[in-house]
Parts: sequence; C-alpha cells; structure tokens
Amino acid sequence: MSRLVSDALQDTRTARRLVAGGRPARQQSLRDHNLGLALRLVAEAPTPVSRAQIASTTGLTRATASTLVETLLAGGLVREVPLPPTARSGRPAVGLVLAPGGPGGLGLEVNVDYIAATVVDLTGAVVVHEVHAGDQRVLTPAAALRTTAAVGAAALAAAQRKGVRVAGTAVALPGLVHDGRLLLAPNLGWQDVDVRRLLTRNRRLTALPLALDNEANYAALGEVSPTARTFVHVSGEIGIGAGIVLDGELYRGSRGWSGEIGHVTVVPSGPACHCGATGCLEVYAGQEAILRAAGLAGQSVGAPGAALAERATLGDPALLAALDAAAGALGTVLAGVLNVLDISTVVLGGIYAPLAPWLLPTVGHELSRRVLWSSWEPPSVRTAAHGPEAAALGAARSVVAAVVSEPERWLVT
Repeated sequence: MSRLVSDALQDTRTARRLVAGGRPARQQSLRDHNLGLALRLVAEAPTPVSRAQIASTTGLTRATASTLVETLLAGGLVREVPLPPTARSGRPAVGLVLAPGGPGGLGLEVNVDYIAATVVDLTGAVVVHEVHAGDQRVLTPAAALRTTAAVGAAALAAAQRKGVRVAGTAVALPGLVHDGRLLLAPNLGWQDVDVRRLLTRNRRLTALPLALDNEANYAALGEVSPTARTFVHVSGEIGIGAGIVLDGELYRGSRGWSGEIGHVTVVPSGPACHCGATGCLEVYAGQEAILRAAGLAGQSVGAPGAALAERATLGDPALLAALDAAAGALGTVLAGVLNVLDISTVVLGGIYAPLAPWLLPTVGHELSRRVLWSSWEPPSVRTAAHGPEAAALGAARSVVAAVVSEPERWLVT
C-alpha cells in the first residue's frame, strides 16, 4: 500500500471515530473523503482493481465500497473493464480504471525560449500539446503572459473539440513562485510579477482554478510512476532546476523554493550568473553555457537538445568537450545533493535527455567518486521519459491529481 493510500486510510478511520462520537465531522464529509480514497486506489493501481480489492485495501465494507464505485461510475470518473478469467466459477470479474472521458487538466509552461501547453484527460494521457517558440526575454512580462494565455485558450478549445472537459490550469514558471506571483526568474529578468492577475485577464482561463509552481517541480511530477517514486529530477534548459520526489510526493521546502541547484556554486570565483552570484552551475552546464563553450553562441540551432545531439553524433570535437565539462560540473553538484538527501536515483530531463549519451559517463563517474555511500549502493542515472515536455505535462497531471483527491465536485450529474 502506498503512503498516500495509507495516510488516507488513517484519515478515514479518524473521520469515522469523529462521526461516531458526535464530533464536528459530517457524514457527507466522510462520504466525500471515501470517494477520493476509492478513486485514488483506482488511479494508483498498475492494473484494474475490483470492488472487493477496494473494500479489502481500505477496510470499508463491501457494501460501502460498492456504493462508492457506483457513484464514481455514474459520475463518469471510472469505467468497468473485464479482468482476466480465473478458475473460479460464477460471474466474470470486473475491474475498474479511470475513465478517459473524465475531467482533465491544462498545463502551461513559460520558459525563456518557448511557451508550451498540454492538456491531459483523467487517465493522464495527452490529448493536446502545443509549443510557441520565441525568446521571452525581449518581451515585457505582461506581453509574454498575454501570449501564454492565448496559447492556453487555444489548447482549451482544441481539447473541447476532442470532447475533453478541463477541470483546471497549472502554470510552470522558471523561478521562485509564491502566492500567485513569480518573485524572481533570473534568466527572464523578471521580478515580482503578478502572474495570476495577468493570466486571468483571459476569460477562458478565468473560469478555471489556477495553480502556479516552479517548472522543475512540475517536470518532476511528470516523471512519477508506480515504479519511480523517489528521485531527483534535473531539468536542464537555459536555467537548471531540480524537482525532489520522495515516495511519490514532491518535496517543496518550507516556502516552496527547493531544488534551485542551478545556483549552487561550482567555482566561487567563476563567471557572473544572472542571479547576481558567481560560479553557479548554470554558467557551466546550462544550455547557453554549453553553446558558448562549443563555439555556437548566437547561432540558430533549432530545438537545442535534438540539434546538439545530432552534432555530437557527428563527432563535433568542440561540442564533445563542452558536454564533458558540463557533465563534470553537473555531476559534482548532484553528488552533493545525493549526499544531503540520501536519494539514489537521478533523472536527467530537458535538453539533458537527448544529450544523455554524452553526459552519463562523466556524471556517473563524478557520482561514484563523490557520493559517500556509492560503494554499497551505486547511484543510478537515467533519462527522463518526457524530456522537454515534462513541465507542461506534469502541470496538467497535477490538475488531474487534484480531481482524483477530491472527486465529488467533478461528478457528472
């Protein structure tokens, strides 16, 4: 049983005791909570689950579990599928999975050189993905966010044409986010931008719940799966961020600002960084640092990750040297992160995913010699499943996760 379900089960038992003892918990609140518990079990399971499994896992009676399932079926949030036949006689077993037609999520990503929009359905499957390329640094925050809202509205319209109703919007931003504002985005040159207010000028977005977070956090959430639940996800773009996932849950820190490894110092006397410090990881291993070291600064290279991978495949010596240097700096910083957090897995995302064949050997070497416990449990480094699309995808799936946790308001009536 996952920690999420275990915690939810404990909450359910507490709620039952409060109701039985005449405390303030209402029966409707208990029902709503149990609906979320049942739906999360269906969502987390790697294979279809039966009504009997829901009852046995949660401790609810079979009658209660069956009533909850019927509510979720009638509300369009789950559907029935046949289970593999067994030797037992009687009616064929029926399993439950999330309904593709259920409420989905819109994820938007504002990055330095592009804006992306992704819509997923309730199962997390992508139904719309759009990218608007362009340097946001030449625009004011208001202009860039006006474009972001337009891209989001177009994605919502495309999703509607495909029959997907969207429950909310989540926006991935390249900097420190707090209470609807982007406090600082060094690589954009933005400070204290009221992102929520600027985005909700668009009526299509005003009608939906809106959440904001750092792009590396959402990218990490996009990589969570039943088999990948504890890792550090490194998002390499013009900036470098990390999302820390512990047992399937994102670790945000006390203010939500964890993971800013791009501004960990590699060489104190090194080059100036956009953040105002010197010698940060970004000036050695960020996208522009790699291009500069390879003699490609200022040149148009198309989609940077794929274009650089193509050049590396052809054996460009300057680029190979630049990638090796970037990997050395990245591995050094990641070793410190793993030593502090006691995490064994690193996931390389963003432009690092297509460049992994040239980064992995040096990153792995640095981890093996710098991580204290590597002789007993060598750290593993793998590429992200979603690459540059991860942040918008993770943002969209965070909306779906909220629907799964509180399904009552999204039931079709």
